[in-house]
Amino acid sequence: MNKIGVWLWIVSLGFTACSGGVEHHGKTPLVEAGGMFLYREDVQTMLPLGASASDSAAFVKSYVKSWVEDMLLYAKAEHNVGNDQHIRTMVDNYRKALVKHQYQQMLIEQQMAGEISDDELRAFYEANKELFKADETLFKGLFIKVPLSAEGINRVRRWYTNKDRETIDRLEKYSLGRAVDYMYFYDRWLPAAVVLAKIPLRMENVDQYVEHERHVEVRDSAYCYFLNVDEVLLHGEIKPFEAAKDDIKKVMLNQRQTDFMRSVKEDLYREASENNDIIYYYDNTDEKTN
Repeated sequence: MNKIGVWLWIVSLGFTACSGGVEHHGKTPLVEAGGMFLYREDVQTMLPLGASASDSAAFVKSYVKSWVEDMLLYAKAEHNVGNDQHIRTMVDNYRKALVKHQYQQMLIEQQMAGEISDDELRAFYEANKELFKADETLFKGLFIKVPLSAEGINRVRRWYTNKDRETIDRLEKYSLGRAVDYMYFYDRWLPAAVVLAKIPLRMENVDQYVEHERHVEVRDSAYCYFLNVDEVLLHGEIKPFEAAKDDIKKVMLNQRQTDFMRSVKEDLYREASENNDIIYYYDNTDEKTN
């Protein structure tokens, strides 16, 4: 047993004798305060990984002291305000919210287990394109950062604007041994700001810049930066289907979840009404007929 294990064992011995008659469900009590127990097993899960025995012992002592202080404060507060109706109401409402949320998540997981097909996603997109506008400028392209000292920079200059597979293969092989950074994103949309942040350029208007500058070559004292902008989607423009696909799925899932839970609540209400499980203590004739 290491030092911290010995220390915990010795401390637990001192308090176990004082906790007779209390069921601890197999746990070993370390300390009791305000009628509540802190257990060795719970403290052990809090120990910092990789800490030395002395650091762990110091952590345990500090943790125990903090726990005791909290429990004593709670006991004092419980004695003075424990029967406060406002607190009881808040606790009751919070528990109801947690139970409802847990149940709803369980129902939703069961109901939404199936994937939404591409046909369904595309149909929703075509009917609701205005919902899927770009909130920032995006583009597709290629970026490569090469040290000025690297051989073959002139070849990179010839290659980086060419999209044919053979040229891309050459560029990728070149980048493996010489490039500091290489990004191929002809097949996906990336935020313009994220890519342009890699280049030592200052610009007031990103949209205007990328509209006119599709082939960017910049150098500083150490590197040469090449960017080929193949396609641009400006801020506020409607995203193409592929770029909006994840957003479409989120919107559809949220809508389906909302519709499903509304249906569940209506079914519960109808069933309870038919079984006379709802007792009204006022004239609810209008509600019954709706």
